[in-house]
Amino acid sequence: MKMNQFLPLVAIAAFAILGGCDSKKPPVTTPTTTGGGAAASGGHVHNDGTVHKGADDAGHAAHGDGPHGGVVADWGGGKFHVEFTVDHDKQDATVYILGDDGKTASPIDAVEITLAIKDPAFSVALKASPQDGDPEGKASRFVGNHKNLGIVKEYEGSMSGAVGGTPYSGNFKEVAHDH
Repeated sequence: MKMNQFLPLVAIAAFAILGGCDSKKPPVTTPTTTGGGAAASGGHVHNDGTVHKGADDAGHAAHGDGPHGGVVADWGGGKFHVEFTVDHDKQDATVYILGDDGKTASPIDAVEITLAIKDPAFSVALKASPQDGDPEGKASRFVGNHKNLGIVKEYEGSMSGAVGGTPYSGNFKEVAHDH
């Protein structure tokens, strides 16, 4: 075998050994959850436009709109729910941490979580902004500002953070409302 035929194999092996994540725990990730439109009425929409009522492709119940009017995603298969809202005029995003019921505030001990948007691609560190009733040192609301949040559109992305040392990540996709 010639040396230049062998190099891709060496590169792949090096990547496999050195390219791994050095985090002790991989994030607990959940499938994309849509909000509004069909999801708000208890269903979800596939890429081909078909609407299904009830659960999503992973068997999770459809969330619909959250208690603050945003799109809700799972963290840890429903252990927590995270709700994304945006104020385009202020260029602010607010994420609420909710309990397993998807409605009740669930304060966590994080000082920030990360919001990553796909198009246009950007990320925002959302800082803890405790709500009334959140215990000292915990927050159930996180807020951040970015100029791209002023773009009026349906956003798609992920929200990630750590709770008690366990990393969580949840994907979301806003969809246009039917009204």
